[in-house]
Amino acid sequence: MRFTRNKVAEPEINLIPFIDVLLVVLIFLMLSTTYSKITELELKLPSANSAPLREKINALNISITADGKYFVQGVPVATVDNESLVRRLREASQGIDNPVVVISADAHATHQTVIQALQAAQQSGLQQITFATQIDTSSKSNGASEK
Repeated sequence: MRFTRNKVAEPEINLIPFIDVLLVVLIFLMLSTTYSKITELELKLPSANSAPLREKINALNISITADGKYFVQGVPVATVDNESLVRRLREASQGIDNPVVVISADAHATHQTVIQALQAAQQSGLQQITFATQIDTSSKSNGASEK
């Protein structure tokens, strides 16, 4: 009599066909995928269609020209650095009760000049800030814009 047990063959997983299939899928994905790099974003900023506001007595106007010069209440700021702008804003806001800063920037003024004006207003203790816009003349009477 034989008392030896039959050895059960352990199952083998052959990885070579699995790897081959994965490589084929990877090559297919690499060839069919298009990679595009967005180099430029086209932004169209909105324009305001509201009625023009009356000049407020407590408005503190900051005008920024296209070449980066600042005017506070129509008076040019001598230098373009932040300290002189803060000093000029503090001087101009002394006689105004609860002033509202109105920033009027040229359409071609850099973003940095507007940010510098915002920082100067914050550093001088002015909390109410708004931006002046021009009325959009290209809109129809129902408010939709022409294309």
